[in-house]
Amino acid sequence: MSERTTGKYMRKMGICALWVRHWTHTTTDSDFDLRLQNILDEQFSPDMANAVWVSDITYIWTEKGFVYLTSVMDLFSRKILAWVLSRTLEAKNVVETVQKAVGERNGVKPKVFHNDRGCQYVSDEFLEVTREMTNSYSKKGYPWDNACIESFHSLIKREWLNRFKIENYDQAYRYVFEYINTF
Repeated sequence: MSERTTGKYMRKMGICALWVRHWTHTTTDSDFDLRLQNILDEQFSPDMANAVWVSDITYIWTEKGFVYLTSVMDLFSRKILAWVLSRTLEAKNVVETVQKAVGERNGVKPKVFHNDRGCQYVSDEFLEVTREMTNSYSKKGYPWDNACIESFHSLIKREWLNRFKIENYDQAYRYVFEYINTF
């Protein structure tokens, strides 16, 4: 049935459509965007190791619900320096991943640490652990700024995780470990 015919029937029956107004965010912190600068600016080929690290969180579906993979990648070598699989999206998981990455590089910290604008990456805990690094944030609603780590997460799902029916956290952990630490 066409939209016009549906409209005719609705008018005959005295029915009219209700339009729901979209919610509009009206109060903003005008200083918030100024603090979240994009230092990386899609320059994905640094000249040396530990110049730029990128990080992101992805969801992995299990039969018991989602688990969350947080990864840190060195853009120079494209190596995953550290990863944490968790049951929650708390900032402490991002902090743990950053600390593991610094440990992996024997205490060497990157000049620039780039990520998206997720609440975990603007939390006080994260800012404390990255205070000696220059934080860089993707532009609002623009995933291409973080394309390298987004691409890795897409790859691990497409090439490996989507092959299995993952039942729980432990099984997801094993599959992620096999992909990152074994391949």
